[in-house]
Amino acid sequence: MFLLFFLIFLLKNHSKQNYSRPDLLKIGGVLLLISFFSFTFFVSYSFGLNAKLKSELSESKFNKDKTLLNVLNPFLYNDTSYSSEKLFNPVNILYPKPYPVMEVVDSTLISDQYYSVESKYYSIDTLKMLTADLDKISTATSSVLARIGFGKEELLQRIIKKNVIKDSTQIMYKGQEVNPGYDEDICIFIENNTLYKPVKGIPKEKQQFDAAVKRYELLYKYKQDSLVSNFQKLNTLLKKYKIETQIVPEELAKNVFYYKEHNHELLNGGIKNYFDRKALSKRFTTLERLFYQPNYLHPSICMIFIGVVFGAWLIGFLIYILFNYKRRTKI
Repeated sequence: MFLLFFLIFLLKNHSKQNYSRPDLLKIGGVLLLISFFSFTFFVSYSFGLNAKLKSELSESKFNKDKTLLNVLNPFLYNDTSYSSEKLFNPVNILYPKPYPVMEVVDSTLISDQYYSVESKYYSIDTLKMLTADLDKISTATSSVLARIGFGKEELLQRIIKKNVIKDSTQIMYKGQEVNPGYDEDICIFIENNTLYKPVKGIPKEKQQFDAAVKRYELLYKYKQDSLVSNFQKLNTLLKKYKIETQIVPEELAKNVFYYKEHNHELLNGGIKNYFDRKALSKRFTTLERLFYQPNYLHPSICMIFIGVVFGAWLIGFLIYILFNYKRRTKI
């Protein structure tokens, strides 16, 4: 409306003037500026949408939902994902001690072109000592090394990484051998440390560890009812975000505990965790963008906005030039 009133004012008061080309360009510039501000409702809409979102879902509640999903994430994969060694592997275990571990693959030649491959897992331990004592064995260091079970030469062979801090050296080394396949406190759901959606402002490693501890407690420390309660919260979360779900908390918890006790069995459709994964992923990706990367001129309407502004400006400017020309020819 403002653009229309300005155009009428322009035609009524300035259409008889014999303006030079630079003056016409100035009028065109003013008209373009007014066209831009006249269609800022596109931007206002995005501002309003963002404000509406934050009034309905606070950042703290959004982060709480992400934390729940991060804890339950290993229970929520589709059937085929559980056979992925990248997603589910002993090297992903963060808790309990002596995990995390590192994998060492040994290959032995049996006959021509045939090798026997064996994976061994070792705990990753840390030792802090004076840098001078690391380079020269002394009585002090002997007592330290005796405490970890091997001498300096073996320690040097087991070193994974050294980090020098002033006059001390922090050594990360290959510790005791661990056998996850026969560990009663380990199951496939512990072998995944992937976060569904990291919470902003908290180190990813801390979130992974905290989720691993909570997940371990749900499986090995608390009764099955605790896991049922968390799956009930999950169902509430899915319904809140309008995600279709067929999860029955009691049944899913029963499935999880069955495979916890029968760790060597393939899941093959045995875990009934059916919900619309794509819709949930899309919803959270959109919310992440609105919370942390707000784009008040959304890409989906950016070209429309530019087209409308320039279209309105061009029509208005051409109308002005046409009226200006006609009135001057009549005089």
